[in-house]
Amino acid sequence: MNIALLGYGKMGKTIEQIAIKRGHNVVLAIDKDDKDYDITKADVAIDFSIPTVAFNNISNCINNNVPVISGTTGWLDKYDDAVALCKEKKGAFIYASNYSLGVNIFFELNKTLAKMMSALKQYNVSMEEIHHTQKLDAPSGTAITLANGVIEKHDSYDNWKLDKNGKSTIPIVAKRINDVPGTHTVTYESEVDTINIEHIAHTRQGFALGAVVAAEWIAGKTGIFTMNDVLNIG
Repeated sequence: MNIALLGYGKMGKTIEQIAIKRGHNVVLAIDKDDKDYDITKADVAIDFSIPTVAFNNISNCINNNVPVISGTTGWLDKYDDAVALCKEKKGAFIYASNYSLGVNIFFELNKTLAKMMSALKQYNVSMEEIHHTQKLDAPSGTAITLANGVIEKHDSYDNWKLDKNGKSTIPIVAKRINDVPGTHTVTYESEVDTINIEHIAHTRQGFALGAVVAAEWIAGKTGIFTMNDVLNIG
C-alpha cells in the first residue's frame, strides 16, 4: 500500500518506520510548509500535522478520493465540516485523538467507571494530562475524549475546563515536560478515599502502530469511522 504522511515531525517519522516494516511504501512525506504535492499518488494518507493545516489536509484527501487517517488534535471546531465533506464525496475518514490500542481500551474503561460512579455523588472527578513540550494544544485531545466520556456517562457533569473548577465542570490540568510521550489520569476523590485510573505511554510506537493499522483497515471502505470500528470494541 502507498502511504502519504501529512506531517513529518517525530510522529511522522515513527509512522514511516513502522509502515515500511509492515511492507508499505511511503510515497509522500509532507512537512508543514509543503503545499505543492500530488496526494493522488497515495492509497491512503495519515495526517499528524498541526492544528492550522489539519483541516486543509483532510479536505484535500477527501476531495481527491484518498482515505485519510487523522491524529492531529486542536482543529475539531471544523470536524463537522470534515464529516459533511466526507459524506458528500463518499470518502473515507477516521479521526482519533489517540490511536494507541491501550488508550482506546482506556477510553472504554473510563466510560464504564464514570457510569458506576454516577450514583456516588460524594466523589468529585478531575483529570491531569502530561505531554512533551512540543505539543501545541492543551488540554490534549485524549484528555478531551476522556472528559467527554465522563460527561456522556455521569449525570453530574456537563462540561470541562482547563485549570478551573466549577459546578458540573470537570477540571483538567495540563502539564508540559520534556520527553513525556503522554500520561493521562482520571481521579475520583471523596473525603474518605481516592480512585485513580491512569494510562502512561512509554514511547510513540503505540500511537504510530495504531495509525498504520487504521490505514490498513480503511482501505476499500467508505464512511466516517472511529478506532472502535478498527478494533471492534465499545
